[in-house]
Amino acid sequence: MAAPRERHIEPTPIPAEFERAVRQLRGATFRPEVFTEEMPAPQRIAPFASAISADVTVDGEDVGTGRIVVLHDPAGNDTWDGTFRCVAYARADIDPELVTDPLLAEVGWTWLTEALEAHGAEYGAPSGTVTSVASESFGGMAAEPGTAQIEIRASWTPVGDLTPHVEAWGELLCTAAGLAPVPEGVATIPSRRGQRGPE
Repeated sequence: MAAPRERHIEPTPIPAEFERAVRQLRGATFRPEVFTEEMPAPQRIAPFASAISADVTVDGEDVGTGRIVVLHDPAGNDTWDGTFRCVAYARADIDPELVTDPLLAEVGWTWLTEALEAHGAEYGAPSGTVTSVASESFGGMAAEPGTAQIEIRASWTPVGDLTPHVEAWGELLCTAAGLAPVPEGVATIPSRRGQRGPE
């Protein structure tokens, strides 16, 4: 008796617009304090996805981290109001005294919207959360200083070129980590994408 034939499933062709979006994602440039690398993207949220992660490092110390995922559904998504969606995350250490500031969450969200505006990134249907957490040590760890972090989770529908959206996320990371803005008219030497690993 002949063995049953295995079904051959053709892989879904990658849409040209998604390939273009991935090139734009990879083409983003960041401040020298931002070290990025590609990471596996979630596969169940949308038919196509690509992602990068980043650490903000100052004097050899990581002061912030994050990731951005670009999702694409050629059929469109009513929630997104489009066929693409940016999903971003940023986390950074902050002064523990800031955790009690009632305006901290609103300010954290403003960091994102102002970064998008500064980079000329048009977008729609924004949503997200800003969370602040403080930790204190007790017992055998009582001598360790208290710590605090801010976490920003956001998503929005990008309009046009994806590169400014990714660069705005990079700026959000730096702002959350407490880096001073680069003065207008001063050029920075951008970091190389994938600086932490092979291309």
